[in-house]
Amino acid sequence: QLQLVESGGGSVQSGGSLRLSCATPGFPIRRYCMGWFRQAPGKEREVVATIYNEYGSLQYADSVKGRFTISQDNAQNTLVLQMNSLKPEDTAMYYCAAEDAAEDSFGCVRSPLVERTYKYWGQGTQVTVSS
Repeated sequence: QLQLVESGGGSVQSGGSLRLSCATPGFPIRRYCMGWFRQAPGKEREVVATIYNEYGSLQYADSVKGRFTISQDNAQNTLVLQMNSLKPEDTAMYYCAAEDAAEDSFGCVRSPLVERTYKYWGQGTQVTVSS
């Protein structure tokens, strides 16, 4: 059973940077399409960025384009979200998500921005941006 282990959250001032990581211990990350989602207090969970390397797919929410970068380190089996120029509205719990592309290639290709595409979820890591 795949487990996603997140790290890297914290508190930063507006304009600062944070780097989130999500490891897939024991499982080759290239097997999965993956994404980062976030949920702010009182709001629904929303997609931040998704990646499906085997298909050459990278997608970002409009609110983070140009500021966030999602990447995948196959050697380290780690998904990374580099967040720059952070804003107070980026404050949220950030979740790593993954889906086995061999089991759901249709979802990975056709619906990467949809939450229900992803079967596996991390425990979440808090990001707080102060003004």
